Order: sequence, then C-alpha cells, then structure tokens
Amino acid sequence: MQEEKQLELTLEALISQVADLKNSLVSFIYKLENEYDRLTWPSVLDSFALLSGQLNTLNKVLKHEKTPLLRNQVIIPLVLSPDRDEEIMRQTEGRVPVFSHEVVPDHLRTKPDPEVEEQEKQLITDAARISPDVAQKQIQSLNKMCSNLLEKISKEERESESGGLRQNKQTFNPADTNALVAAVAFGKGLSNRRPPGTGASVQSGQPGAGAIIAGASGMQQVPMSSAAAQQQPMLAGVQMAQAGQPGKMPSGIKTNIKSASMHPYQR
Repeated sequence: MQEEKQLELTLEALISQVADLKNSLVSFIYKLENEYDRLTWPSVLDSFALLSGQLNTLNKVLKHEKTPLLRNQVIIPLVLSPDRDEEIMRQTEGRVPVFSHEVVPDHLRTKPDPEVEEQEKQLITDAARISPDVAQKQIQSLNKMCSNLLEKISKEERESESGGLRQNKQTFNPADTNALVAAVAFGKGLSNRRPPGTGASVQSGQPGAGAIIAGASGMQQVPMSSAAAQQQPMLAGVQMAQAGQPGKMPSGIKTNIKSASMHPYQR
C-alpha cells in the first residue's frame, strides 16, 4: 500500500514537471515561429536556460532516493478500441483521438524503434573494435580540429568587430567642418579690421619701397626712349645699329618709308 502511494506521488510530481517543461517548449516554439523578426539572442539564451533548469529538476526527481524504479513497472492496456475517445483527446490535447492497436505500440514503447536499436548495436560493435591507442589518437585529432575551428571563428569575430569599429569611428569634427564652410562661403567669423599702419608703412615707413617704385618707373621709361631712338633712323631710311641696347645684333633690314603726301603719278 505504501509503495502504491509513493508511486502515485512520484507520478504526480513527474506529470507536473513534464507539464511545465511542455509549456516552456510551446512558448519557445511560438517565439521562434511568430516573433522571429524581433527575437534577440539574450531572449533565446533565457529560454534555453529555463529549459535546461526544468530538465535538471526532472532528472533530480527521477534520481531521488524515494522515487521507485519505474523501469520495474509494467503498463498493460486494458481496453483497445478503434472508436474516438473524448477522454484521451482531452488528456493528450487532441493529439491522440483513439487508443487502438495501431497507436499502442508507439505510445507504450519502452525501447527505441527496431531500426534505431540495430544502428545503436552497430555503433557499439564498431567502437569495441578500436584499440585504446587508436581511440586516443582520434580523440586528440578531433580536439585539435575543434580547437582550430574555434580559433578561426574567434579570429573572424574579432576582425569583424574591429572592422565595424573602424567604420563607425569618426575621423573629423562636424563643428569645425561647419565653421570652416561658413567662413569660406559666407565669411562668418572673419574680422573686417586691418592691422594698424599697413597702408602708411608701404608708402613712407619703408624706404626701400620708394626705390622699388622709382626703379619700376625707370624701367617703364627705358623701352619708350629706345623706341623713339629707333624711330628716327627708320624714317631716314639709313641702316643704323640699335644704340643703347648692348648685346643685341644690329638689324640688317633696310626700311624705306616715303611720305604719304606724294602721289605715285606726280612728276
């Protein structure tokens, strides 16, 4: 009697834990299917943490010292019917409409499918054929591959983060740029005052300025006087050297200019 009572309490605790786990799974699947566009990674991690905690609690209940060994319990279907059963529909939330010979082997199975069980046996046989040294080498090789892969992934993440920081880093000051554009385009911030004494110093304050101006006027008169000197021999029709211009070769061209008042047909 006490064992049956303990079994009922254990089953109630297991049903409660499984119901909580089912509700968490349903909520997480709903988020993935309907809220994927605004779902964030921290929210996904929170959902995984909740599921992991509920699974750990369920394992603790199963491994508790007061929990009877459920593997020693045998479940036998008492009634099998091809007709629709409303109570089973309510208990299974509409997933199992009937409890017939077709569905009983799947729902009351305590072992994997025969195909899965055969594959598991084959894997166990293959693992037993490998010697410990070969197995250790394969483990080391797999660990090395995983380490290299993790290192590459970490490197790619660091490079992508640094590239994003370089792209987002501002290399200029907007305030200085706006002030410079306003000064060039509109003269904003520029002073209209001239330094004192700039105009007078050029004329009287600097003695060299007068000499430069005088020299400049003398340079302007030189070509005028040479042009006047060259005009007289050209009018006379005599070949003369260009005086006053040292280093220049004398012209070999004779120029004969007749008076415009003489008519060519006058005798």
